[in-house]
Amino acid sequence: MLDHYRMFADYNRWANRMIYAAAGNLDDARYRENKGAFFGSLHATLNHVLAADRIWMKRFTGTGDAPKTLDTILHDTFADLSAARAAEDDRIFTWIAGLTEADLAGRFTYTPISNPTPVTQRLAPPLAHFFNHQTHHRGQCHMTLTALGGPSLGLDMSYFLRTLEGRAYAD
Repeated sequence: MLDHYRMFADYNRWANRMIYAAAGNLDDARYRENKGAFFGSLHATLNHVLAADRIWMKRFTGTGDAPKTLDTILHDTFADLSAARAAEDDRIFTWIAGLTEADLAGRFTYTPISNPTPVTQRLAPPLAHFFNHQTHHRGQCHMTLTALGGPSLGLDMSYFLRTLEGRAYAD
């Protein structure tokens, strides 16, 4: 099961690089334009994904800064957000690489933002949610990029598995 989560951490980093590369070609007005995604703009959606990742990583590891709300704008400039995203992806990948099967089967406790009642559960299911959440919002980013006239990106896992980075998981 560890290889499964390592693959998702690697895929996550790869897909985020593609989204950020495409977003980096937009002018600031289009980058911030509300196109109807759940958080409105590409800027707000990318900030949300980073905010949620930090919240979950703080829950998982007990370390790092985590915002108090899911709509926090962590970085107002694309350059700062892009650098923070790359650093968080590296942090996620490194943390996942250090997990053991016992860690995945182990339990952890956290307090949801929306409810002050602590939740205790095995690590593996919330970790699956963590990666699924990123994929969900990357889909919204892809839709927003398309609506802004950006490129159509091949973000499917199957595309990743055909890359040099992904072949290690497919072979």
